[in-house]
Amino acid sequence: MRIADLLRKKGSAVATVTPETTVTTLLAGLAEHNVGAMVVVHPDGSIAGIVSERDVVRRLNERGPGLLDGPVSEIMTKLVASCTPDDSVDQLSVLMTQRRIRHVPVLADGRLAGIVSIGDVVKNRMEELEHSQEQLQAYISQG
Repeated sequence: MRIADLLRKKGSAVATVTPETTVTTLLAGLAEHNVGAMVVVHPDGSIAGIVSERDVVRRLNERGPGLLDGPVSEIMTKLVASCTPDDSVDQLSVLMTQRRIRHVPVLADGRLAGIVSIGDVVKNRMEELEHSQEQLQAYISQG
């Protein structure tokens, strides 16, 4: 299955913030959208980074509560792994495992076209396994 197929099922909406957004505002957005990460975008729409709950927790432990009033640009991951709609879910799974990341923005022609989480990948795999099981059961019952 390709990433484009996965996005058709789950949708392509992406929660974003700007580099200047405060960490407190980021946390409110994560809670509001019920997501674990947000893509950080420049005003022109290009990706500046990505910031996750994990980034916040780790930096909060290092720097203390003053971090909450600072901009997300101080805690975001700037080197962002991405994929394209034409990539396979299996390729993305390998990337996520190798890089130990849970959220990957999808870029189409250099523009943000969606985001895929490890939960999306696992859900897709579970659906594939269920479909295979159903096919096997149908084959056995016919035979």
